[in-house]
Amino acid sequence: TKVKLKTISRIKNLKNKRVLLRTDFNVPLKNSRVVDDFRIKMALPTIKYLLKQKSKVIIISHLDQPKGKKVVKFSLRPVASRLEKLLKQKVFFINQSVEEKVEQAIKILKPGQILMLENIRFQPGEEINSLRLAKKLASYADIYVNDAFAVSHRKHSSVVAITKYLPSYAGLLLE
Repeated sequence: TKVKLKTISRIKNLKNKRVLLRTDFNVPLKNSRVVDDFRIKMALPTIKYLLKQKSKVIIISHLDQPKGKKVVKFSLRPVASRLEKLLKQKVFFINQSVEEKVEQAIKILKPGQILMLENIRFQPGEEINSLRLAKKLASYADIYVNDAFAVSHRKHSSVVAITKYLPSYAGLLLE
């Protein structure tokens, strides 16, 4: 039997919706600069689609294997800068992923804007599929979109557990 994938193109109204978008921006860096942006470019169709629909896009991603600890060289800040150049649009970056500052940043996010959170793997609960972490992430959004094909097989909070708390869809890349 065929299973129909629930994709973002099936969502009737995305206007003003807070969309938590899981991407795979695990790209190589050198001297805090992205040296290969292929994975970022692959996510652009989904991001542009969500922006065109006037969603509030909240990106979560990972970089390398920091093992639940904050490791400066694995920060997503350079990735946010590269995404900003590719989109020719401001990408707000916050150096946290589940703290109070994140909630404040999301509250002031306007439709058609993007907020990228810090490396989700800095959170100790991510790689153990913590329901607590997933519930916190889910509180930031109305909808969850997975566009991170390369990590879709991983039982992590931002891939699996989160789907227990939000309506969940595949992004265009995953589709």
